[in-house]
Amino acid sequence: MGLKLIIANKKYSSWSLRPWLAMKMFGVEFEEVLSPFDMSTASNHFYDFSPSKKVPVLIDGDQSIWDSMAILEYLAETYPDKNWWPKDQKIRAMARSIAHEMHGGFGAIRDECPMNFGRVSASIDLSERAKWEFSRLEAMWEYALTQSGGPFLFADFGIVDAMYAPIVSRVRSYEIKGGAAFQSYLAAIESLPHYQDWAQDGQRETWVVEDVENRSYG
Repeated sequence: MGLKLIIANKKYSSWSLRPWLAMKMFGVEFEEVLSPFDMSTASNHFYDFSPSKKVPVLIDGDQSIWDSMAILEYLAETYPDKNWWPKDQKIRAMARSIAHEMHGGFGAIRDECPMNFGRVSASIDLSERAKWEFSRLEAMWEYALTQSGGPFLFADFGIVDAMYAPIVSRVRSYEIKGGAAFQSYLAAIESLPHYQDWAQDGQRETWVVEDVENRSYG
């Protein structure tokens, strides 16, 4: 039995994008199962496959993994021949630090700038906290790119880039400004055919989550 990845709406589900993009980039074959959000029931149907009622969920035989970072680490262990993380221990530790900062942080960006591939790009008034978080992102990306030489944060695409891919869409959707390194990283992610495929699928979706739409337009 092959791998199955259960995701939610491509328009909105940033956490689903992360392992999906990594698996596509590393050539890991899987069955994609899309289970849309249902705000009328608070998406209670997610309990059918996810003990946390969250997506994405990776199913490998009788094993279920229901957190994006846990999924990515599981895949790195399952396919150790692929360069999910940098090979050098110290550089790998830095990549993990940056990836986990995304996993556990940037709450203001999440709240004020939800991922929405269907959104017509326009700026909004950001809180001071959100402005600081975007400046933190820019500083972190610039540091990593300067050290690695790019085009991705640690030269080659890896888990850390999958973790930041949804931020790229947010930057574009809310017209966040940044310097040369910031812009070059956006372009590197946006140049990926698999990222483009996801974006196009999200734009074609007809499902609407009003809460996200309302926040998206502030």
